[in-house]
Amino acid sequence: MKDLDDIKTTILLRDNSPVEDFLGLTPIEIHHLLYNTFGEKSLIQFRKEIDDKILDQIPLFRIAEEYLKIIHRDKQIKLTPLGALPKKIMVELYDKRLILDENIESGITKLWKEEDCISISSARITLELAGLVKKIKGKLSLTKNGEKSIQEGNRLQLFKQFFKAFTDNFFWGFNDNYTEQPLGQLGWGFTAFMLNKFGDQERQFGFYAAKFLTAFPKVITFFSQDYLSPKTQFYNCYSLRSFERFFVWFGFVTVNKQKRFLDFDSDTLKKSDVFDKVFAFDKI
Repeated sequence: MKDLDDIKTTILLRDNSPVEDFLGLTPIEIHHLLYNTFGEKSLIQFRKEIDDKILDQIPLFRIAEEYLKIIHRDKQIKLTPLGALPKKIMVELYDKRLILDENIESGITKLWKEEDCISISSARITLELAGLVKKIKGKLSLTKNGEKSIQEGNRLQLFKQFFKAFTDNFFWGFNDNYTEQPLGQLGWGFTAFMLNKFGDQERQFGFYAAKFLTAFPKVITFFSQDYLSPKTQFYNCYSLRSFERFFVWFGFVTVNKQKRFLDFDSDTLKKSDVFDKVFAFDKI
């Protein structure tokens, strides 16, 4: 029994001892950030009060709200034969100017179909995964929960439901050709922890990518040697999924661009006031 007690004590000490590669977090704290991000024992939580003015500054959520309003207004949306949103709905949403697509804005592409604007497409899919919108026989309509969310007007509850569906159910890699592993999505809580710790100063995307790789070195195995090295592919994938198409879409970071298009090698970012007013952390 003594040997068994010694083993339990050793495991307990190991799991609750700060690890330098985890920026001082313990393995058990990392476990909660990865697998139960908003659980009672997690370091990160939503703030109890999030003002409507803050929700107004969350672009992807605002797209989701406007989309729900359109379905509520029209009762249903008939999809194209390929199962996509019709052009008129895409144009109506894009004209809100909530998230601008660099290719559309520069004239490289035009908004003809749903796949031309992945932010709107991502919001649409997320709302279906959240159980707020349903698709039956090629037509979209609100579910009972969706109707209820519109009628009650509880924006904070709707935001939390949408956010959790985006982080837990919508696969971030759907919009890129990188690994099918949930890189960046699994571990977004750790990235948020890093932003809380270091985000007051402008830093390059690579600053966070390097620390993420140090904490979780096995993610490099998701990439094989190509015309770009596995490390470069990881940096690009992590930066794209974690920042350009998550933290930026939700207004949690501001980016200082050096060129017209986002450049992970030269652009810098810092956390926004929205980030601080949405999340609370037990540790710095």
